[in-house]
Amino acid sequence: MGDNGAMSSPPEAISPADEQKLRTGLSRLWHATTFSLAGLRAGWAETAFRQEAVATAVLLPTAFWLGRSWVETALLAGSLLIVMITELLNTAVEAAVDRIGPEWHQLSKRAKDMGSAAVLLSLLLCSGVWIGALYDRFVR
Repeated sequence: MGDNGAMSSPPEAISPADEQKLRTGLSRLWHATTFSLAGLRAGWAETAFRQEAVATAVLLPTAFWLGRSWVETALLAGSLLIVMITELLNTAVEAAVDRIGPEWHQLSKRAKDMGSAAVLLSLLLCSGVWIGALYDRFVR
């Protein structure tokens, strides 16, 4: 019973999404890390992400050999990571759109097409950086 004799209502349940906002310090960091690792595992279920991860695993050591300075190495390695980041974001957009419903809608198509275009642009950027570094190293 409350102060005025009326029954007080039970506290509202906290949603899982709000639980993370209430965490602080190492607990927040720990939970954020576990969520990030779950996202990487979910990404691994996607064929395109697996292919890009394997290519990154092969090319990343090559970046350290090919780069003549820390800036070149960072550009080579960073361009690989940008592709993987973009692929994860594209997959997230597709999952959110698919969650809304399976029926065709122009806005759903537009969102998915723009996510795909972002991946294409990241691949073009990565290719350009790598071609430029290879040209500089072996042709020039």
